[in-house]
Amino acid sequence: MKNKDKSRKWMWWFLGVVLAMQLYFVRELFAAFALFALGFGAIAFVIAALYMLHQGWAVAVEKLAVSEHPAVLYTKHRVNLLEDFARRRAVATAAGAEELAKRAIRRAGSATAR
Repeated sequence: MKNKDKSRKWMWWFLGVVLAMQLYFVRELFAAFALFALGFGAIAFVIAALYMLHQGWAVAVEKLAVSEHPAVLYTKHRVNLLEDFARRRAVATAAGAEELAKRAIRRAGSATAR
């Protein structure tokens, strides 16, 4: 009978240890799940915030584009002037490049090759 009681005692200890290990493992899985959920939640929050900033910026630009405020009109006028200047400069640069390409490159006072 004493041998049987010792066996039961060890059996209960073994089952208790196995149960404790299972509970510990489940607790660790829940902790890992919580960490991953927090991480993905933070990433989702950042993406949503950037999306909202983008949408807000788009609405602000649309309202600014149709605005008749004197500062906005002045800025539009200046931007148009700069665009025209840049366009004329690009055309002049392209024409200058064509002229340079057509010109013969040689030293002053040298004879032409025969």
